[in-house]
Amino acid sequence: MTKPGLLFQYEAELDAFLEFLIWRFSIWVDKPTPGNALMNLRYRDERAIEMREKVRTGLEGPGLTMAQKIWYCIATVGGQYIWTRLQSFSAFRRWGDSEQRSVVNRAWYIIQRIEGFYKAASFTNLLIFLYSGRYRNLIERALRARLVYGSPHMNRAVSFEYMNRQLVWNEFSEMLLLLLPILNSASIKSIFRPFSKDKSPGSTGDETQCPICHINPTIGYVALPCQHRYCYYCLRTRCAATSFRCSRCSEPVVAMQRHGSINT
Repeated sequence: MTKPGLLFQYEAELDAFLEFLIWRFSIWVDKPTPGNALMNLRYRDERAIEMREKVRTGLEGPGLTMAQKIWYCIATVGGQYIWTRLQSFSAFRRWGDSEQRSVVNRAWYIIQRIEGFYKAASFTNLLIFLYSGRYRNLIERALRARLVYGSPHMNRAVSFEYMNRQLVWNEFSEMLLLLLPILNSASIKSIFRPFSKDKSPGSTGDETQCPICHINPTIGYVALPCQHRYCYYCLRTRCAATSFRCSRCSEPVVAMQRHGSINT
């Protein structure tokens, strides 16, 4: 068995290794990444397009050069790994809590300034990308690597039929879970009773039986004002639990009576 927290300790190395594998089997061999492949996108060397100064469809143009691929790996895989490890090491060593004007405190101050500058530059690049639609991040802008469509015609690779069906059933089930506790079961039964197939006189025509448990009560109680006969337990529990309607006539029961005495 592995020691607890072992994978978390080497999380940065595992992420860097997975990023390297994605780069090795996609960008290095002139293939799009799995996400770009779903969106029909590929990387193009924008410097070659600017030298030609003529673009016919926006799809033509060579892929990335070997130098661009290597620098892309260094920036995305190596740069991200080094920065993650530097931040975790400085936080674990508490560089920010050290004495002022020390070497460690100055290094912590420089790291914070670099991080703030990078976030500001990334936000500025995002605004430029929303306006021009060329480079998504600073690495692509520095390498002049632009995402363009790989093919002018491409069918949708993902079918959303199952997902749409699942969303519909999910919303329908949530609506039922919301409405069912509010509805009165007795009133619903009274609505569908005329459409019931079991209409024989022996099954529902006996007025001496309790319409809830279908047993002849030893000591009968009647519901007011409809005067239908019930068992004491059935009628009492229904009236105490909720506003009960008679199972025979669907009238609201306001009280119960036995031998002239009224119990509300």
